[in-house]
Amino acid sequence: MTQQLTTPLLTITEKAADKVREFMAAEEGVGVLRIAVEGGGCSGFQYALGFDEGPQDGDAVIEMHGVRLVVDPFSLPYLKGADVDFTDGLSGTGFKLDNPNVVAGCGCGSSFSAKDDVEGEIADSGCGTCGTH
Repeated sequence: MTQQLTTPLLTITEKAADKVREFMAAEEGVGVLRIAVEGGGCSGFQYALGFDEGPQDGDAVIEMHGVRLVVDPFSLPYLKGADVDFTDGLSGTGFKLDNPNVVAGCGCGSSFSAKDDVEGEIADSGCGTCGTH
């Protein structure tokens, strides 16, 4: 059973939603953007974004600006209050998450450490991706 949230767990900017719709139009059989947090990277956690057919049992579903985002129950605590944006500039092009639960990031920007009071079930798999630690 999925849960529809009335107060968004996370938000997506209109610019990011436009890009999601653009990318989804080029894919067959996709209906949602799945956002997850996984153990890994230099700082302990990393984001995983990808398209999926639809929500799975237990997923939170957020609908905003004409797109549906899904988040698995294990990632929910780490994404509470986050904002998804799309950047296109000198520092790179792609989706960016502004997450209030992050206390430190990796030098390469691909992983993060969560605040101590964030309770989740994702294990820290340690360093290994960018070599800055």
